[in-house]
Amino acid sequence: MSALLRAEGVGKSYTLRGRRVDVLRGVDLAVRGGEVTALVGHSGSGKTTLLHILGLLTPPDSGRVFVEGADGTGLVDTSGLADGALADLRRSRIGFVFQSYNLLPQHSALRNVVLPFLGRRGDGEARARALLARVGLAERADHLPSELSGGEQQRVALARALINDPPVVLADEPTGNLDTESEEVLLGLFRELVDEGRAVLLVTHNPAVSEFADVVHRLDKGAFTSPAEGSRTENAAERVETESAE
Repeated sequence: MSALLRAEGVGKSYTLRGRRVDVLRGVDLAVRGGEVTALVGHSGSGKTTLLHILGLLTPPDSGRVFVEGADGTGLVDTSGLADGALADLRRSRIGFVFQSYNLLPQHSALRNVVLPFLGRRGDGEARARALLARVGLAERADHLPSELSGGEQQRVALARALINDPPVVLADEPTGNLDTESEEVLLGLFRELVDEGRAVLLVTHNPAVSEFADVVHRLDKGAFTSPAEGSRTENAAERVETESAE
């Protein structure tokens, strides 16, 4: 499938104690619909910085980011867009899932899912209930985050990420606080999303998650060090062999 999110020549640097640190150096990346893409690498390699740039949360110092437009007819060049236009693209075209869930503690699961909805509140509540049912939490809609397990909170966060039906989902260490059973449930939901044609991009240190991905990119010192196409071919081949055996 075609790319729903793309980076071209993305660079980012910071000044630390008077010294320039290049966090990203000319990164090119295409995130395609129908695929789970994983970003791996040691701490400080630039994974989260790249994720934030791709999610239009942080501007790059150089290069460009393209996101599938609202009309679905192609990629939009986000360079030079005003803050308001960037915010509109981010809210409507990209869903975010974080390791720490980022749920508002004073609100129910239902309210947390509804809050980012861009349409009428009544429509948003109906959609939020449907999404909570999809992630297996229909009966927990009125519970506060403190009344939910970590795995349940992360599924609420995923439902929230999907409230505006984005084509792209970005997840930063989404299984980092989860037990094995909850991790498997979440990964199964991610697989459902790509089967629908969405793109899922995960930052992870977890080998099980990178093995689950269709495409794996390894960052080291702000640049990719392994060929993504090789990773994609290997993982896809393994899946085909498994399906054939079944």
